[in-house]
Amino acid sequence: MGQMENKFNTQLSQLRRQAGLSQEQLASQVFVTRQSVSKWEQGETTPDLDTLIRLATVLGVSLDELVSGRSTATHQTETEATFDQPEPAGATTGHPMNFWEFLANYWWALVALAGVIGVFFGH
Repeated sequence: MGQMENKFNTQLSQLRRQAGLSQEQLASQVFVTRQSVSKWEQGETTPDLDTLIRLATVLGVSLDELVSGRSTATHQTETEATFDQPEPAGATTGHPMNFWEFLANYWWALVALAGVIGVFFGH
């Protein structure tokens, strides 16, 4: 995993600078110390998975791009692009799904449930 760590530390440093953030600013946004960011950029340590996810979010990149330097947009195949599914209503807005959003996304489940109930209680 040494190769990935080397790529991660250079990626982190480069992406942080591109975002116009100091080590201190990045550290405060991902809830760690400036020293932690410095150690990551020097390749002395690596963050845990939760922190990696926060870093990718703050820096506006995918986890794959942060860790390996590969942009997922450039490596996405046509098949993957064809089968992308829309996310349920509450997934992108950050609020819990209300009844109407649930109904809009899962109306088919209610139809199936009504059919099952009809089979059992209809006879």
